[in-house]
Amino acid sequence: MGSKNKMKRFRENETFKNVIQPERQEVLDGFKLKGNWSEFFGNSNPIVLELGCGKGEYTIALAKKNPNINYIGIDIKGARFWRGAKTAIEDNMSNVAFIRTQIELVDYIFAENEISEIWITFPDPQIKYTRTKHRMTNAEFLKKYHKVLNENGVVNLKTDSEFMHGYTLGLLHGAGHEVIYAHHDVYGNNHSPEEVISTQTFYESQYLEQGKPITYIKFKIRY
Repeated sequence: MGSKNKMKRFRENETFKNVIQPERQEVLDGFKLKGNWSEFFGNSNPIVLELGCGKGEYTIALAKKNPNINYIGIDIKGARFWRGAKTAIEDNMSNVAFIRTQIELVDYIFAENEISEIWITFPDPQIKYTRTKHRMTNAEFLKKYHKVLNENGVVNLKTDSEFMHGYTLGLLHGAGHEVIYAHHDVYGNNHSPEEVISTQTFYESQYLEQGKPITYIKFKIRY
């Protein structure tokens, strides 16, 4: 994407009522929407997050299927989720929002028990050992997710990375968390959950064309 096109999208994001772009310090000092997301949406419906949402394909698809649930996509790259935000506005979807911020600030953006579900779709597996702290299912991230999820809250991880799948399963079992469902090839399994196989991200469709299996884990964080 050219820099000119990026700048155009950045400017357009600033006009979207469904896009929030706080400064990092603003979040750390006490984010005004933390604990008050029901006021933003105008209802007390459950809130579902898509972390590292990219173009927001999952956020949009799930929001269309479930109008009584609020969906929020989070990504640091606003030029990517511009597409999802624009689609939501064009389709008059009032249950969608996007936040441009770092994933590690999730527990500063949401209050305890404010979230009902989290989707992590095709994150960078950060394979090098030195990048462990950046893996979105490492122990520190799980603590943050646990803090904002309600007592029945679940996390969904969908990835083409066998490494990420195996790493996460090992960590979950080792720490005593609850694995609700796990499969190393959801499209090769006749019993995969509908919400997992009915929506495909842009990159996921490319992976499938290449014959790469898509893995999935649904789990609860227990402490």
